[in-house]
Amino acid sequence: MAVPKRKTSPSRRNMRRSHHALGANNYVEDKETGELKRPHHIDLKTGMYKGRQVITPKED
Repeated sequence: MAVPKRKTSPSRRNMRRSHHALGANNYVEDKETGELKRPHHIDLKTGMYKGRQVITPKED
């Protein structure tokens, strides 16, 4: 069984985990409505995706 020869220092452990942080969500402006939306996601207000109607719009 493989056993580490030395204890991993907190600095080395934290450097290894530096890529685990979550990034902020990106938002793009919708060309038709001008509202912010996430890229590659359906606009739930209008039901549009890539310029075509995908779902029926939500009723307010």
